[in-house]
Amino acid sequence: MEWFSRHFTRCLIAGFVAILPIGGLVLVIVTLETSIAGPWRDKMPFYFPGMGIIAVAILIYLIGLTVTTFLGRWMWRRFDQLMDRLPLLGALYQTLKQILGYGTGKDAIFKSVVLVSNGEGEGEELGLVTNEVADAQGKPMLMVFVPGAPTPTAGRMVVIAPHMVRTVNMKVNDALKCLVAVGATPVPMEKVKA
Repeated sequence: MEWFSRHFTRCLIAGFVAILPIGGLVLVIVTLETSIAGPWRDKMPFYFPGMGIIAVAILIYLIGLTVTTFLGRWMWRRFDQLMDRLPLLGALYQTLKQILGYGTGKDAIFKSVVLVSNGEGEGEELGLVTNEVADAQGKPMLMVFVPGAPTPTAGRMVVIAPHMVRTVNMKVNDALKCLVAVGATPVPMEKVKA
């Protein structure tokens, strides 16, 4: 009887662990579909499950298609400038752009992308330079944010000498994409400065 109890418990837990990702995915899809399609579902002449998610995916694709054309990029720059000028919303918009790595110039949160040794000498981690400061002796030091993957907002700050990092000729937003994709988008190692 004890054998059956252990066997039953082990199989029950294994089944629960196996079905948990599927159940989570179904829950997320149902929640998204309900919140997206809920307001207009009853007003549509026809509806099928998943229509809201498909509509949003098509809309995002069309926006992407638009901003990759010459005219679309020009329109996006104008929209970006308009958003910058809005009181309150403009500041929020700029902050989100900075956090997502799209900010440029002297006001950018992240200045450049570097590779930082993991401390054991066996590998390197992507880091984002946020500032340059001087230590007590006046030597320049870099403030480097080493984000976690796949959640770049979780990470650590490292104060490190410039000669201890290697600069990567890569846009900050591309580095963040690489982190979120847990390396599926590769770091261009041919662009790493020794």
